[in-house]
Amino acid sequence: MIDHHLTPNWTSSALLTIDVQRDFLSDAPYGVAGTTELLPAMAELAAAFRRAGRPIVHIVRLYHPDGHDADLVRRSLLASGARIVLPGSEGSALAEPLLPPDAPPLDADLLLSGRPQRLGPQEYALFKPRWGAFYRTPLDEILRDWEVDTLVVAGCNFPNCPRATLIEGSERDYRLVLAEDAVSRLTSGGCDEIRGLGVTLAAAGAIAAALDAERSTV
Repeated sequence: MIDHHLTPNWTSSALLTIDVQRDFLSDAPYGVAGTTELLPAMAELAAAFRRAGRPIVHIVRLYHPDGHDADLVRRSLLASGARIVLPGSEGSALAEPLLPPDAPPLDADLLLSGRPQRLGPQEYALFKPRWGAFYRTPLDEILRDWEVDTLVVAGCNFPNCPRATLIEGSERDYRLVLAEDAVSRLTSGGCDEIRGLGVTLAAAGAIAAALDAERSTV
């Protein structure tokens, strides 16, 4: 049974990619297993949103060397000398398959100030200081200004930041879609949990096809 409250509105959708940065790729010292392998699906999604002229926001982490303003669980690791998504470092950069043509390097000072950085037409990077993409960020205001009501989420490490972002999005009454083959560390249990929140699960190819079909009818 289709619930019209949950059905994605592709013409008012946006893509969020979560923490798809070099330091979090599979083979990096503190990387997340399975992330690199899913980059083609993430890139397929980004390309589809660009074709449709729909917004893309790449959510990123940036950790200060001393660990201040990081999640408590990571502060000891960072204070011990671990260098992960250090502002301005190569490891903090977005993975190349996600980047739009001629994208500038991430501007750490701008992002840490809480402002979005434009990477291309309708495409931005935005820093988040904790798990969820809405916490202490202007993401909700930005999306409302764009009249977005549907969010497609993809990226790195489902149990942490993608899941927190989906919960925060649900609390703000967004229609939610998780690209199930474009998010690392997703389990069957995790799928069951977020379905209970009203999240639609769909493959990247199906999402891209839906966006293309909607575009062809305009």
